Amino acid sequence: MIIYSTDPRKGYVTKSAIENMRSSLAREIFRQDLLQIYSEQTIQRNTLTEQSRNTLREHLEQMRTGTYRNTVIEDLMSRLAEKLKHTTGKKQYGYLQIPLKELVNKIVDELAKDERVAAAYAKWYELRNEVLRTYKDKLPGPIPLSQQKEFKQIKNIVIAEAIDLGNHRLTFEGDENAEPTHEEETAGGDDTPGPPMAEPEVVLHEVVEDQDYNFYDTPSPTPASDSGDEEPGKLHIAWNDRYKEARTLLYGNDDMEPNFEQALQLFSEEAEDGNALAMHDLGRMYMDGLGVEMDTDAASCWYEKTLSAFMDIETEKENRYIEYRIGKMYAAGLGTAQDYEEAAGWFNTAVLQNHKYAQYSLAGLYYRGQGAAQDFYTAFELYRRAARQQVPYADYELAKMYRDGVGTERNAEEAELHFEEAFYGFRKLEEQNHDDKLQYRLGQMLYTGTGTEKDVEAAIGYFEKSARLGNVHAQYMLGRIYLDADSGHENVLQAILWLTKAADNGNDLAQYALGKLYRDGNHVEMDIQKAISLFTLSAEQDNSYAAYALGKLYLTGVEVPKDIDSAIKWLTLSAELGNQFAQYTLAKLYLAGEDVVSDIPKVLELFLKSAEQGNQYAQYQLGRFYLKGEHIPKDAKAAIKWLTASAEQDNQYAQYQLGKLYLLGKDVSPDRETAVHWLTHSAEQGNIYAQFFLDHLDSFRDPSLLLAATRLLHHLSRIFHEEERRLPGGPSIQVESKLRRKIREKKLAQGHAPDDHEQKITTY
Repeated sequence: MIIYSTDPRKGYVTKSAIENMRSSLAREIFRQDLLQIYSEQTIQRNTLTEQSRNTLREHLEQMRTGTYRNTVIEDLMSRLAEKLKHTTGKKQYGYLQIPLKELVNKIVDELAKDERVAAAYAKWYELRNEVLRTYKDKLPGPIPLSQQKEFKQIKNIVIAEAIDLGNHRLTFEGDENAEPTHEEETAGGDDTPGPPMAEPEVVLHEVVEDQDYNFYDTPSPTPASDSGDEEPGKLHIAWNDRYKEARTLLYGNDDMEPNFEQALQLFSEEAEDGNALAMHDLGRMYMDGLGVEMDTDAASCWYEKTLSAFMDIETEKENRYIEYRIGKMYAAGLGTAQDYEEAAGWFNTAVLQNHKYAQYSLAGLYYRGQGAAQDFYTAFELYRRAARQQVPYADYELAKMYRDGVGTERNAEEAELHFEEAFYGFRKLEEQNHDDKLQYRLGQMLYTGTGTEKDVEAAIGYFEKSARLGNVHAQYMLGRIYLDADSGHENVLQAILWLTKAADNGNDLAQYALGKLYRDGNHVEMDIQKAISLFTLSAEQDNSYAAYALGKLYLTGVEVPKDIDSAIKWLTLSAELGNQFAQYTLAKLYLAGEDVVSDIPKVLELFLKSAEQGNQYAQYQLGRFYLKGEHIPKDAKAAIKWLTASAEQDNQYAQYQLGKLYLLGKDVSPDRETAVHWLTHSAEQGNIYAQFFLDHLDSFRDPSLLLAATRLLHHLSRIFHEEERRLPGGPSIQVESKLRRKIREKKLAQGHAPDDHEQKITTY
């Protein structure tokens, strides 16, 4: 062994060097024994570090959620605000004159005297020293908070607060988290959600008519025959025995399950004989894949033949039923391009002959403004005429109009009466036809308790009958019910089966619901790509919730790489489809101006659209805009309107701001009673600023100054939190290369396992 000094000026070995040599030799001689000791020390140190980290987090939470009254800080902030008014140049700490810097430092150090801050700072120091101890034998002593470089940003925050005080700028304390929760976003369409419960508007070709009315109660005789003695191949409509048997085989009855293959055969025979009704049924079977592979081309071909046959029959002899059926095909775009105006003309011709289903169908066009100018009053009268002739669909629409006050005065009693009439009318029709659309509608009314007592079990029975006939709405509803743990009928396997079937059949609600399961890994293995695929299929059918879900996935960049262009694309589609949360999210993006170019007019437009749909967060943001008057002219009246709308939905931030305004008499007449009302509601939801005001109602000091220390306390808690994340064990920790090298050198000197490093010659 050769021992020498590394310092050429010293010709001897110092006592400290001898101690280092002894320590090093002992580590090498007893390496294996020490490894066990080091391992145990590491475990103990990690345990202590985690305990310290948890304690620090508790202190930070106390800072974040607490209030702080300090008259010294209030006086210092008041002095700083006044001095900054007369200061030119850049108002940041590094550019201030020394006297102002000292004043800022005093404020920071006064803030550090608070026991919560002092405890957090001490614990932070303890954790930080764990890092330094790895490569330093002598640790630096604690220094004042104002001199700690890791916390220097608090100084500029103090300056910014003082500037706001000096300018008497309106402050919005504690609203950093004034954002919709995941539950709120999904309650309207993302976690059951989606679009509301499946109640699609009944499209015209889905209306099931009363057979007896169409063929026996028609004033003018139809070319229909019940004897089957029509000339073979001649176009006609006939409700004959073979056609009725085919219908029974298609829909089944109480004694017999549907038999699609046999139904297809009989319909084909009838169609070859020229029965236009059978041609239409064949189109439907090919379209829905009943008893045959789904074939939209074949379906279109049969629908074209049907329409042509109806036109020929009607030309030969006018008939209100045929005119009605022609109108239905134009309205639905079956066998021809969709043409609402042409449909309205045919319906009107049949209405002139008092055809009740034509009355109902024409009413729908007036209601929606399709093929005719939108006219709720005309729609209401036509629905009423049809309802008087016992059309349950008309009763159902009348009930909604009475309920909502559309086209007539609101009348809850009339609404309930017509819902009941609709339910019993649908049930009577279903007993005749066993049609999947009727079964679905009956199931839906039983499920929601509309027009009848709520009966989920009976609803499931109707939904299952309808679903087996290929009704995608019923398939989706079964999936929803079986997925709902609170329904009393939870069956996850059946739920996924029906949702998958409905999704495969193109139902956008099912695609969206199934996409959420794969996105969240609920009941199925998480598969983001499958979720995206399902969301895309749904969004392409204008499902605003699916488009919103896609936009959020690409925006957050957690499960998939962040893609702002895709996020904007889908959020914009969702917003244009009227999704209030997409409108709000887009508005926030354009307001921030980070991922997209800032566009204030667009921000206001989107916030307004969202707010008008009752979005409390958009209402709050609009109130904020109008009150601050930064990007638009200040409008206190508009601000109060939107803040009140938001506050009435229990938005604690709007309640607090309103309470503060009424208490201070800024922009509104002072109203202590109203102020206390809103502040109390806000405080009951945990708003500490509202509680602070309630505790200091009789203070004559500027409330902004009163709150200055509290605001600084909360700013400091955020800075501490950021620094805590950088400490060992924190998330996303990245060690700087120079520090990493020092740590490695220290570990080498501590005698880590042989495969950690090659043995090095130690010099002293």
